[in-house]
Amino acid sequence: MSSLAHGKSISAVEVANISVHGVWLLAHKKELFMSYDDFPWLKEQTIKSIINVEEQSPGHFYWPELDIDLTEEIIEHPERFPLKTQIT
Repeated sequence: MSSLAHGKSISAVEVANISVHGVWLLAHKKELFMSYDDFPWLKEQTIKSIINVEEQSPGHFYWPELDIDLTEEIIEHPERFPLKTQIT
């Protein structure tokens, strides 16, 4: 008797770790690190809102509760995308 194969994973991305230094995503067997220095808007968020991440398309991640939209390229090379803020 052979067993049936399990269905494919419905989650291509998950938060692998949250620490005092930043957040690690696991996407397609690749670990991506987001330091709070480069992604400060994640630092004061709840665990619930950080782990609620969706992969909208390959390499495009969205946190609906936080309205944060990032690509794999931005996460891997934040120096190419400096933060810009306006103080009003």
